[in-house]
Amino acid sequence: MLGNMKIAVLGTGLMGAPIAANLAAAGHEVRVWNRTRAKAEPLAARGAVVADTPALAVEGVDVVMTVLNDGLAVTSAMQAAADALPHDAVWIQVSTVGVDAIDDHIALARSLGLEFVDAPVLGSVQPATEGKLVVLASGSEELRDRVQPVFDVIGARTMWVGEAGASSRLKLVANSYVLALTAAVGEAVALAESSGLDPKLFLEAVSGGAMDSPYLQMKGNAIIAREFPPAFTVQNALKDALLVNEAAVHANVHLDVAQASSARLNRAVTKGHGDEDMAASYYASYK
Repeated sequence: MLGNMKIAVLGTGLMGAPIAANLAAAGHEVRVWNRTRAKAEPLAARGAVVADTPALAVEGVDVVMTVLNDGLAVTSAMQAAADALPHDAVWIQVSTVGVDAIDDHIALARSLGLEFVDAPVLGSVQPATEGKLVVLASGSEELRDRVQPVFDVIGARTMWVGEAGASSRLKLVANSYVLALTAAVGEAVALAESSGLDPKLFLEAVSGGAMDSPYLQMKGNAIIAREFPPAFTVQNALKDALLVNEAAVHANVHLDVAQASSARLNRAVTKGHGDEDMAASYYASYK
């Protein structure tokens, strides 16, 4: 698929909005829909057309992208769009939905006569805004040339990892690691503070060594400053933690850290931090 394309982006939240804006800036004809229209309306100034329904968004498009919160939201939007979907369109499913839902979406695409590419991404708001996401793509090799122009706009690189569904499983593997890192940083800062230490001493102690990482420094400093603008919220992290645990059941493995992360994130949500960045799960350390 060469040249500019007609693309519908269903879902214009923290990730969908910058994805749609970048596609429009690249010259593609972009239509957007969001359940709360007010979240989509700013994209009109970026060159996108705001649609009132999923069906109006997808009429005559080459590509439909779903960038929604969970599997049920994706299914609902695509079912609402069903009667207007062009049968030669490609459905690119970007949302993190888990192993059960992605199988349902593959079957739904087949029933709707759509080509399907499973394409969750690694990265949060800033790389999405900069077009520097890592796209984890899976699907038929015949579709790669058709969708690569989209991925070239939204991502710094694309990894093709097999048949549709494989990339959703890989995304959960990566998420299990991120969840563990976030919990470890929060607990280390909380322990330092509660032990009467300046937590910056911890970040300095590991700085530049094998235990250091940019993520550690970024989240550690955010926690110390108590600054939690949402790159990825605690509530969404909890959703993903539950999906990781679902995947563990399917894979027949014990993921003790993932289970503990779920409990920790849930405590942070109940303390009122669900809409803050996932680093705010730090507050779960305290009674």
